[in-house]
Amino acid sequence: MNLKKNPELLPLIEWWEKNGKQTLAVVLVGVVVAGGWYSWKAYRQSTENAASSALTNAFTVEELEEAVSRFSSHPSCGALKLRLAKSYFDAGRYEEALSQYDSFAAGAPEGFADIPVVGKAQCLEALGRYADAAAAFDAFAEANPSNYLALTAQLGAARSYAEAGDKKKALARIEALKASNAGKDAETARIEAVESVIKRLQPSK
Repeated sequence: MNLKKNPELLPLIEWWEKNGKQTLAVVLVGVVVAGGWYSWKAYRQSTENAASSALTNAFTVEELEEAVSRFSSHPSCGALKLRLAKSYFDAGRYEEALSQYDSFAAGAPEGFADIPVVGKAQCLEALGRYADAAAAFDAFAEANPSNYLALTAQLGAARSYAEAGDKKKALARIEALKASNAGKDAETARIEAVESVIKRLQPSK
């Protein structure tokens, strides 16, 4: 190119000779950073998708154990831990369920802290530690009388007293619950179901 025919390019060429290499380096760094950001974003999205898939598609104890281990630092891990604890409980692995509820309780997100408390009490009941279970159920119900799990805890306490051999105390609790829930069909049905179990229950030796 003939610069005499294009004198307007002279200032640009002089600028490039002074600043061009530095500017190019900055641009390249920007490209690398942008590329890294997009790669990180893609990785994060991939992890989000995998975690969501695990949350909805992991069903067996083994699948849930693998998911909890894999996504231990992901926000969905709390829900996975709860599902794993429930799976342990359903499988009769009560000590492991109790441990998993403890693990979840240590970092339970807002709105979920009540679940492991009641879950742990249920594990204590299943392990035959009825006095501990009744105390845990009672403590929760007394501290949280309006909580959606309060009735579950109150029924758990009544059941635990009966299993420990004090059916009189258990049935007195049931009568109190029937009175305080009069007119509430769903609650009354739950109370009567537990009452029926308590009446048939043979205390553990």
